[in-house]
Amino acid sequence: MYHKRDISWLSFNHRVLQEAKDPAVPLYERIKFLAIYSSNLDEFFRVRVSALRQFQKIDKKERKSILEVKPKKELREIKKIVHQQQVEFGIIFRSQIIPALREKGISLINEHHLFNSEQKQFAREYFQEKILPHLQYQRIEDTFDVPFLQNRNLYFVAVLAQSDELGLVNIPSDVLPRFVTLPGSEGQFQVTFLDEIMRANLEQLFPEGVQSAYSIKISRDAELYIDDEYTGDLREKIKASLAERSIGAPTRLLYDSAMSIELTKRLKDIFQLKKNDLFPGARYHNFSDFFAFPAPSGSEDLFDVPRPPLPHPILEQAQSIFQVIGKQDVLLHFPYQKYDYIPHWIEEAAADPAVEEIKITLYRVAKNSSIAQALVRAQENGKKVTAFVEVKARFDEASNLHWGETLQAAGAQVIYSRPGIKVHSKILLIIRQEAAGLRHYAYLGTGNFNEKTATLYTDHALLTADERLSLEVAEVFHFLEEKPLQRSFQHLMVSPVNSRRKFMACIEREIANAKAGQMAWMMIKMNSLEDQAMIDKLYEASQAGVQIQLIIRGICCLVPGVPGLSDNIEAISIIDRFLEHARVYYFANGGQEELYLASADWMTRNLDRRVEVVFPIYDPLHKQELVKMLHAQWADNVKARVLNSSLDNPRKVVAAGEAALQAQKEIYLTLHT
Repeated sequence: MYHKRDISWLSFNHRVLQEAKDPAVPLYERIKFLAIYSSNLDEFFRVRVSALRQFQKIDKKERKSILEVKPKKELREIKKIVHQQQVEFGIIFRSQIIPALREKGISLINEHHLFNSEQKQFAREYFQEKILPHLQYQRIEDTFDVPFLQNRNLYFVAVLAQSDELGLVNIPSDVLPRFVTLPGSEGQFQVTFLDEIMRANLEQLFPEGVQSAYSIKISRDAELYIDDEYTGDLREKIKASLAERSIGAPTRLLYDSAMSIELTKRLKDIFQLKKNDLFPGARYHNFSDFFAFPAPSGSEDLFDVPRPPLPHPILEQAQSIFQVIGKQDVLLHFPYQKYDYIPHWIEEAAADPAVEEIKITLYRVAKNSSIAQALVRAQENGKKVTAFVEVKARFDEASNLHWGETLQAAGAQVIYSRPGIKVHSKILLIIRQEAAGLRHYAYLGTGNFNEKTATLYTDHALLTADERLSLEVAEVFHFLEEKPLQRSFQHLMVSPVNSRRKFMACIEREIANAKAGQMAWMMIKMNSLEDQAMIDKLYEASQAGVQIQLIIRGICCLVPGVPGLSDNIEAISIIDRFLEHARVYYFANGGQEELYLASADWMTRNLDRRVEVVFPIYDPLHKQELVKMLHAQWADNVKARVLNSSLDNPRKVVAAGEAALQAQKEIYLTLHT
């Protein structure tokens, strides 16, 4: 018994929408959650719906033998769920967010209130000076001059007066701010959409007049279909394919639901779309632009209370990070603690005469990456720098290619994607000549080497010189460089080498202990649980009496609480101000508890088709720290939702007299003391 992957993902995105609906969340944070929901959904259509469309092209008999989903049926189900969520989205925005803004003296002005005389003059000037230079507009008929709609761009379809023609004009939100602050009356902060300034001035483009205008947006297939990945230069193939992403097959035309049925049909014919490509939406699209919704000065109460990253008690005062790690392991928790230590450590390595070599995996590199810049300086200072750059990291290919080429130009050895496999591990190795010989220092993390996401995603990182781990990290790099391995992985789990087998062994050990009457439990935190073999093993463990607690942010194909199947499995999901990104695997092991951190979820791709690293935590104090965090997350009764068979995301039931506990707040306060 399994939840469908894509339906479970839509349930996750609904949890994001629930945060936008929660009046306890500060107003501008609610707006941010609407933006996250919209951005997530856009990517879902560009990637997952695109994949289902591709599946439809497979021969029916062949499809039956290789696919467990029925694409047509699933696309219909997706459309129904998305429509329900979009209706809820519209209600939240119109009936909750807009009135709440008004109460704060913030007005979002639309055509119905547009504009007073001063604002009309402002709108005309803004249109002529700022907008007009970026417009492409034309008249279209049903039979010819069919324009190409760019991926994710916004357009107005205008019904022209005294004509059967339609007008089409781009809304240039890709080059101009989506929101414009208007001159307003005293005590009022008035904002309008770029769309509305255009709507008020469309007759400057179409002098015969405009009866009505509706916004539309198309999403296109964003997968990079790279033929024969196993031959040729994969980097060059990806560079060539990036341009094709914007011209992929349409997966969704989002249109204003106020549009007439006749006009909708006409657009369907003009743009050669199918019925299932059409999705009614609200007046405005691209709600991801609300990340940049302007706020008046002095409006701190509209946002979350700031939680600046905390100093690490040992690293903050250290003269040398090498000296600290040489004596003891260091465990960092982002974004609760500062990420600065990581680029600083690489900077220290770049300047240290004793450092001979630096190796790193780069999966999603920040645009202005201080880490990549430090690696360039290390190479310029005579260190041997090897960077494995993953150019198949979806939507970050261009940034990764840029930094790969920059490192190459500096003389570093850059290894790009291996055919047929992604490198998703987050590891760093620094080799240093010391009095006793070469010493290996390692970083093992659950999140990317990315300064931006380190302020938004919850992740853990271990800095260690423990040879049990650091020498095996060196072996992972040998594997990546396609060199012969000098030792087996006894301490690390490495996908695709041994992580599936070792995870299975951990669960089987709990099953054996349960059957022997010993304590048997596990707590597992991950982004997604999708692999059927791992789910089946968890079902088997539940039936043997193993108590299982799951904290899963996103996709969960396992169905908890089913009598006779998963009675002993409970699952929750936490959606809060920081994105829960860390993977933690905690096993009873008959009283000799084991705890692992990882870059890998239990998805088939992470276990079999990616290079991932799962690492044990040996330091008892570090283990205790992580367990305390896990228990706080499990006890969360503010931001946690229960994952169940109906995918309806209920809140946890709070017992009478039970205090409110918000895990992210609790963890921050604990680390602060």
